[in-house]
Amino acid sequence: MKSNKEVVNGGFLEKIFLLKKNNTSIKTEVLAGITTFVTMAYVLGTIPNMMATAGLDKGVILTSMVILIVLTSVAMAIVTNRPFALGPGLSSVGIVAGMISNEGIPIEVAQGVIFWSGIIFVVISYLGVRDAVVKAIPASLKHSVSAGVGLFIALLGCRNAGIIVGVEGKNYLAFGDFTSIGVILAIIGFILILVTKTLKVPGYMIVSIIITTLIGIPMGITKLPETWFTLPANPFKYFLQIDFLGALKFAYIPFILSLFVPDFFSTFGTALGVGGKAGFLDEDGNLPGIDKVFKVDAISTVAGSLFCIPCMTTYLESSTGVESGGRTGLTVISTSVCFLLSLLITPIALMIPIEATAPALIIIGIGMLSAISKVKFDDYTEAFPAFACIAFTVFANNIANGICVAIPVYLVLKIASGKIKEIPVTMYILTAISFLYFYTIS
Repeated sequence: MKSNKEVVNGGFLEKIFLLKKNNTSIKTEVLAGITTFVTMAYVLGTIPNMMATAGLDKGVILTSMVILIVLTSVAMAIVTNRPFALGPGLSSVGIVAGMISNEGIPIEVAQGVIFWSGIIFVVISYLGVRDAVVKAIPASLKHSVSAGVGLFIALLGCRNAGIIVGVEGKNYLAFGDFTSIGVILAIIGFILILVTKTLKVPGYMIVSIIITTLIGIPMGITKLPETWFTLPANPFKYFLQIDFLGALKFAYIPFILSLFVPDFFSTFGTALGVGGKAGFLDEDGNLPGIDKVFKVDAISTVAGSLFCIPCMTTYLESSTGVESGGRTGLTVISTSVCFLLSLLITPIALMIPIEATAPALIIIGIGMLSAISKVKFDDYTEAFPAFACIAFTVFANNIANGICVAIPVYLVLKIASGKIKEIPVTMYILTAISFLYFYTIS
């Protein structure tokens, strides 16, 4: 008779997640999942606070958000077997909070706007439109998306650490104060990750984050919570409080588009970026099974709208789990378990300072730059759009911005060089969508 350990390793989990095929193990996947959770844990404080500025109950949003992260991430794990965790898109949260607080749009209507943007996702995902769009985008642009995401993540890490800051009153970035305690702690964390990675310490990413968090206690950065345990709030206060018809008024259409377009391209960019880091992409830069990723992502957005949680989307922080060796859905199952436990120990999760997780993002971003080597730099019509995608992803601080600049640039250069036959019909449609996107954010 087989032992319980043998049954787990060779039976149930292996059958579902194909661990051997993906050259991974239960231990590696669990550690990777914890790492993803640690780098995503900031959402526990950030998003409820953002929504609270719009007058929503912070505790209700926190509980609803955690439940949705768990359910949608588990769905992604089971349906796609990819290490992609989901959570509310920060840009979407900002848009919805602004709709309610600045535009005076009722909460019920705002929920309806989220709902209809999700319905658009579902329709085009199940009609195969999203998959067709991804396949129509040239390989060089897909690889540049991965590289752009890498630089975007690295810049995010640098800004979180205070190493790079926006100069007040100026339109440029500069070095932060390297003598500040926060920057010093982040640099210590950065060195720890480099050393433990070089020494091949198992779970080096999570080990480094934990050590950095502990070092931050005497430095005054890591704040010990007043209470270690909390009870979750009722998550159903805003459930189904949706004005479906009211959200379809012509005046709200731009808001639906402003949620839909960036989330569309951000999901596409994140899936390719994280997938490329994990080695999932084929020679044409496509992610096998991306249609399943899109479908889960789309349904997740609709599910989130029912609780007034803005666009649930695939999270860039999933790349930290991939960097730690995560290759299957078991990674995000582990992440989901951590989030579920956080409903009771939220103060402990919030104790981890952003300076401890920022170095991980920098390291990951550097690793994703290798995708740029696959761009055809000897062909200007391929190289310049790739450059535009990478540059504007970073300069305009948004993955969707980079993609929406690169697509029209690619089209113009191909037409100007007489290579019209190389342009798929879908690219003309994407160019129109890109212009529409810029119109909605202007």
